[in-house]
Amino acid sequence: MIKTLIDIFIGFGRATLLGFGGGPAIVPLYEHEAVEVYKWVTQEEFGQTLAFGNALPGPIATKLTMAIAYKVAGWPGAFVALLAVTLPVGLAIIGLFSLIAKFKDSPILKGMITGIRPVVFVMLAMLARDFAKYAFEPRGNGPLNWVPFGIAAAFFISVEYLKFNPVWGVIFSLVLGGILLR
Repeated sequence: MIKTLIDIFIGFGRATLLGFGGGPAIVPLYEHEAVEVYKWVTQEEFGQTLAFGNALPGPIATKLTMAIAYKVAGWPGAFVALLAVTLPVGLAIIGLFSLIAKFKDSPILKGMITGIRPVVFVMLAMLARDFAKYAFEPRGNGPLNWVPFGIAAAFFISVEYLKFNPVWGVIFSLVLGGILLR
């Protein structure tokens, strides 16, 4: 059990420290650790956990890692995952804050930040590509195959163009999914 807890801390801590751009950009790194390196969950289980986690409020990094670690090692695993996701970055930001403030006008620092943006974009695109197979999974033959696409289109239009609060879109999609995609 101790080795598993150490692996959880190392795996999720490593992914967190290598991830730039926030929770969604780090998800492919968590996926790599959980599915490929440690084999804690399958690709499908990871996708299901990600989908469920995104339907709940709060940062995806903590929800996703804690859910996977809970599956692997119960409450101690979930607690270690929480520490792995928050502690290293929290300590790093406290330690680096004075340096960042001191060099905020540095062309090198600005270049580094500009240079990482395309990588964050690609990581988000990879996440979207991988997640699409779960989001638009066919549900048998028949008229319900279009429902996930309809939900996605309605959410996009209502949030992007009609300026609805995304929370209502999430609630609406949960209700529709519960009724139409059983």
